[in-house]
Amino acid sequence: MNIKNDFSNELLKRREISVIVEAEANPGFEKVKKDIAEHFKIDENLIVVKALRGNFGAYSFLIDAFIYKTEGDKEKIEPKEKIKGAKTKEAKSAQPAQPAKA
Repeated sequence: MNIKNDFSNELLKRREISVIVEAEANPGFEKVKKDIAEHFKIDENLIVVKALRGNFGAYSFLIDAFIYKTEGDKEKIEPKEKIKGAKTKEAKSAQPAQPAKA
């Protein structure tokens, strides 16, 4: 793992890093998150992987990630995940059936 860029953003209370990882196949977001946590000796829950890019035929991948200082800082800044399906199904089942129009 080679660190290409390491910037401390005090306003957003996070480190913004760019890392190059050597792998034969796309390592995936979860594997990259674990590798970054081990390298920087921090909790995985504080890391957000923004991008994982590789060039065709190359064995190196560029990863952009944020490392937050606390879990609360991460929750304030990162967008919330949208829950698909479950809420829409509940909303549809909660509505009374519409009578057919003649």
